[in-house]
Amino acid sequence: MASTTHIVTVLTILSLLACSVNAQLSSNFYATTCPNLQTIVRNAMTQAVNKEARIGASMLRLFFHDCFVNGCDASILLDDTATFTGEKNASPNRNSVRGFEVIDTIKTRVEATCNATVSCADILALATRDGVVLLGGPSWIVPLGRRDARTASQSAANNLPSPFSDLATLTSQFSAKGLSARDMTALSGGHTIGLARCSLFRTRIYNETNIDSNFATTRRANCPASGGDNNLAPLETQTSNRFDNNYYKDLVAQRGLLHSDQVLFNGGSQDALVRTYSNNNAAFASDFAAAMVKMSNISPLTGTNGEIRRNCRVVN
Repeated sequence: MASTTHIVTVLTILSLLACSVNAQLSSNFYATTCPNLQTIVRNAMTQAVNKEARIGASMLRLFFHDCFVNGCDASILLDDTATFTGEKNASPNRNSVRGFEVIDTIKTRVEATCNATVSCADILALATRDGVVLLGGPSWIVPLGRRDARTASQSAANNLPSPFSDLATLTSQFSAKGLSARDMTALSGGHTIGLARCSLFRTRIYNETNIDSNFATTRRANCPASGGDNNLAPLETQTSNRFDNNYYKDLVAQRGLLHSDQVLFNGGSQDALVRTYSNNNAAFASDFAAAMVKMSNISPLTGTNGEIRRNCRVVN
C-alpha cells in the first residue's frame, strides 16, 4: 500500500512539474499586473498599419528573425554599441528588418501604464499577431510570460533560413527549432504580405526555369540584371497587403518570388500541401495560427532568467 501511495505521489509530482513547465507561458500572464496590455498593443498596431500596411509584414518578419536566433527573447531589438554587438547588422537583417520604432511606441505606452512589467519579447509577440489580424489574417491566443535577453548573437543571426535555400536545407533548419515541414510550409505563407529586395530574387527571375515567363518579365522591369539591389517587389502578386492564401496560388502557377518560396512547389514533398492551401484558405489560416504558436514557444526565457527591459533597444 505504501509502495502504491509512493508511486501515486511521484506521478502526481511529475505531473505537476510538467504542468509548471507548460505553464511558464500563459495567455493570462498579465491579467492582474497589466490587464490593458492587449488593448494598448492592438490600438498602437491599428494606428501603425493604418499609416503603412506593410508594417504588418515587417513585424511578422521581425518576430521570425527573433525566434529563430536563440528563441523568442527580443534579442533582435538590441542596438549595437561600442561594447555590444547585436543582431541588427547580421547579413539577413542589415537594412532589411524594420518596425523597431513601432515597438518603441508600444513599449512607451505600456511602460506608462504598467511600469517594468511587460517584456519586449511579449510586446513583439502580440504586435505580430495583431499585424496579421489587421491585414485580414487569422488570430491566435498568444502565450505570454517571456523575458528579455541580455545577450544577442550576430553569428547565429547570420545563419537564419535563406531566400536562396533548397527544400532539404529549409526543412532541416525548421526541424532544428521543433517545427515540422507542415509548420514550415504554413509559416512560409506569411509571404502573402510584404515586399522583397531585388538582390534576393534577381537570380530567380533571370536564371531559373521553373518560373512563369510573364511573371519573370514583369519583375525584371524593376530589378535589372545589375544595380537596383534595393528595389522592392511584392512577395505575392495579387493582394500583397491582404493576408490570404494567394501566395500558394502563386506557387502553383510558378510565380513564387524567392527561390525558397518556389521550392515548396517544385515536384517535392510539400507540393500536395501547397495545393491544399491554394484551394482552402481556412486550412491555411488554421495551420498558420497553430504554427505561429509553436514558433512563439521556441526557447523563451522565463522565471528569473533574462530581464524586463525598460527600453527595448538596450539592456537594463
